[in-house]
Amino acid sequence: MDLTNSTSTTVSSARAAGSAAAPTASSSAPLNLALIVASDREGRFAPVITDWLRSRLAEREDFAVTVVDLAEIDLPTSLSRNPSPAVRAELAKVSPVLAAADAFVVLTPEYNHSFPASLKNLMDWHFTEWQAKPVGFVSYGGISGGLRAVEQLRQVFAELHAVTVRDTVSFHSAWGLFDDEGRHKDPAGAEGAAKVLLDQLAWWALALKEAKSTRPYAA
Repeated sequence: MDLTNSTSTTVSSARAAGSAAAPTASSSAPLNLALIVASDREGRFAPVITDWLRSRLAEREDFAVTVVDLAEIDLPTSLSRNPSPAVRAELAKVSPVLAAADAFVVLTPEYNHSFPASLKNLMDWHFTEWQAKPVGFVSYGGISGGLRAVEQLRQVFAELHAVTVRDTVSFHSAWGLFDDEGRHKDPAGAEGAAKVLLDQLAWWALALKEAKSTRPYAA
């Protein structure tokens, strides 16, 4: 299970009330959203949070969601400019999804005040795929709710020329917030925070997509 020691049971968002104005899409096509599940730990709690988030996304028409589960991706930690056929096969599972994405949501636990090595490895194997795209965060853990991992991720994504969304969804002592069927016991706060996050993510995704269609990003 992905956790840190804590007794806190609150769900936090930087602003659970109010949201950015919803963007007006220039076409009917939804934005491509890659949902990255960062944990690959045995016995992880990630599937519970993932299912909850996917149920929120299913209620929206502005995103077409593809899940990238890092437990199913086996990339070596030794980077190479000329990867082996086996590594190329693993990259083929994920690189096209990242390249096609208009936006990302990273669902991450907090391990020892940071984020999982599997996520850093994915980030390091790619570069242009992240550029000039927005990234939102859903985190979980102990007393911090994974927010220390998120703050570190903001620095790494800035180096990759990505734009991180301010508001987050944060589950504190997450394993106590859901029942045995994976349902949130008191969902109003978390659902409100998710709407804020996804509204902002959609705004940034559309704004950046339209900007890149006018002029290439200068990286």
